Amino acid sequence: MLGQWTEDQLWSAQLPVTDLEAHRLDLYSHRRAHIVDHMRSAGAAAMLLLDSNDITYATGARNMTIFTMRTPARYLLILETGYTVLFEYVGCEHLAEALPTIDEIRPSQGLDRISSGGRLAESCERFAAEIKEIVHHLDPSIDRIHIDRFPWQATDALRRKGFALADASDVLTYARTIKLAAEIPYFREAMSRINAAVGRLETHADPDKTESEVWAEFHYSLMAKEGQYVVTRLFQSGQNTFPYFQEAGGRRLESGDLLCLDTDAVAYENYCVDFSRTFLCGDAKATGDQKLLYGRAREQLEHNADLLKPHMSFRELAAKAWKVPEEHQDSRYYCIGHGLGMSGEWPNIPYETAGEPYPLEGVIEPGMIICLESYVGWDRSCEGVKLEDQFLILEDRVERMSTYHFDERLS
Repeated sequence: MLGQWTEDQLWSAQLPVTDLEAHRLDLYSHRRAHIVDHMRSAGAAAMLLLDSNDITYATGARNMTIFTMRTPARYLLILETGYTVLFEYVGCEHLAEALPTIDEIRPSQGLDRISSGGRLAESCERFAAEIKEIVHHLDPSIDRIHIDRFPWQATDALRRKGFALADASDVLTYARTIKLAAEIPYFREAMSRINAAVGRLETHADPDKTESEVWAEFHYSLMAKEGQYVVTRLFQSGQNTFPYFQEAGGRRLESGDLLCLDTDAVAYENYCVDFSRTFLCGDAKATGDQKLLYGRAREQLEHNADLLKPHMSFRELAAKAWKVPEEHQDSRYYCIGHGLGMSGEWPNIPYETAGEPYPLEGVIEPGMIICLESYVGWDRSCEGVKLEDQFLILEDRVERMSTYHFDERLS
């Protein structure tokens, strides 16, 4: 629970921001306890995390996220007792002092050539020795550590200290896949803020502006509302909408262009918002091809949304999913949908391939957030339409979390 809110209310309520701010430390504590429960279930006595999102999920401790995604300069140790040590970037130890999820803060060792000051081997040896000293002080019987994305020099150093290594995703994947009730109001607030950011982008998507200039309006709103970052540059116009996955750049928008946006935004409290919309630029009327592509993309999205339900197997969803017409097969989106949390998460739900066994076992479980993808394009007009919505799976129903409007001029 958060404050006076019951678990049932948390699954459905849009809480006031004042309540969210007042209880965010409770949220962090709930998440750490959730991870510790999964550690015990998995027989993981110790876990060592480097990934920025893993550290944030486990503790709420956030620092220079983009920098530390590429530079192994801070990491976290958690024992199944719950005892947690944050090894923070040197000089930043004070940032996490108020967090109830961290028992001890120490300066980190740099674990690559740059962050180690050119003394990588020495730094990795100090890192491994310190981990051994802490772990064996707390529990001398521990001889295995679950880790995530550490450089091989660091993992070799841990092995030289006598530790066997295992994959932390065995613990984290399922823990992060099934959301806690306490997390849902923060997802809702993140969605509200991203809706505002998309509205700003749509309002400023004027002919003769570049894709990057318009995309920057989305960033402005995201950052002004305490967002974190966008993981892709997926805003395209005109012939840049086919094939998909082209990045925002210097092309100038023209009246009558299709404009495709995928939010991919890590927003309030590090929760990701992922939905896509396609708009028509300017005052021109949509062409017949544009309406056909849009109609098919919308049909795909709504067909698959109607299928989605708790306890449905991934295999059943794939078998019943909208059949992509032959002329769009080569450029279709690579999966039917995917999980979401602080990033794209488990599962990625693949299409069926005729004559081959379906590759993904499992079911859509209550507590998951699933994003359903649709992209329909072709080289006939060098255009494509991208649509996507975000869904919360509940015990007895599915809730569409993303409610941003569709462009009726394309219908």
